[in-house]
Parts: sequence; C-alpha cells; structure tokens
Amino acid sequence: MIHLAFLIALYFLPSLIAGGRHLDERTSITLLNLFLGWTFVGWIVALLWAVLAPSPWIIYPRPPYPPYPPYPPYYR
Repeated sequence: MIHLAFLIALYFLPSLIAGGRHLDERTSITLLNLFLGWTFVGWIVALLWAVLAPSPWIIYPRPPYPPYPPYPPYYR
C-alpha cells in the first residue's frame, strides 16, 4: 500500500513542484502530467517546465541593517 502511494506521488511530482512554487502554469502542468505523464517524455517535459519556470515572486535581498530608519520618523 505504501508503495502505491509512493508511486502516485512520484508520478505527480511535477504537479507537486508546480503547486509548491505557486506557479501560474500549475494547472497546465498538472493537465500535461495527468494526460501525457505516462509516456515518460510528457513526464520529463512537465518536470522541466515545473522546475525551470520563472517564479512569480521576486525576492530582494535585504542589507544586514538598513541605511534608513526602519519606521517613518516621528516629528515633534
């Protein structure tokens, strides 16, 4: 039984990656995986699409301490 769950999770790995990365194309990747994943070529295409698609979020690095006040200045 655990083997079957593992194989199902492995089959839907591209869909799980796309969902975990919150990609806009996650529905398309899931449909490609569902209908063409059994061909192995479709599974590889879905996996590459899920891994290589640009992330919808841009992460900006923050300096260790800001050169500006963290809160707006208080005027007296």
